[in-house]
Amino acid sequence: MTTTMVFTFVGADKPGLVGKLAQTVGSHGGNWLESRMSELAGHFAGIVQVAVSEAELPALRAALTALSGDELTIVVAVAGPHGGDPDPSRHLRLSIIGNDRPGIVREVANALAARRINVREMETTITSAPMSGAPWFEAAVSVEVPAALDLAELNQQLDAIANALSVDIDMEESLR
Repeated sequence: MTTTMVFTFVGADKPGLVGKLAQTVGSHGGNWLESRMSELAGHFAGIVQVAVSEAELPALRAALTALSGDELTIVVAVAGPHGGDPDPSRHLRLSIIGNDRPGIVREVANALAARRINVREMETTITSAPMSGAPWFEAAVSVEVPAALDLAELNQQLDAIANALSVDIDMEESLR
């Protein structure tokens, strides 16, 4: 029987890191399913989903944990069983842009959490604003919203946050 595990890692950004992780997964019969990885501030960080046989799971977990050291940290989690049918939900995509300032992610995340909205994916970047060159914040957020949620009220709250922080927040339906 196959099970799914997820591991995260942060290490010094240098050649061979992904190869070392992939070799460890492969040598234990694991199948690298999905991952997100990025270089940030001289470190390379990622999250990886792996399918592995239940028999090999303890050995793979131990091998990944053994790779942790001064320049690499790995955390392993085994996916638990999924409950019955998920609650009906809608998938939305938020786009946030504007001059960078503290609190943008915090305010939006708090508004979403207060409405039991699950963040499925978030990517944020800081670039230079057109014309001025000032720090420019951009975020793309995929969320799962309870089907019964009042989207007009959510949009009103996001508009209030956008106005308070001088950013634009757009919300649109997503196909997933």
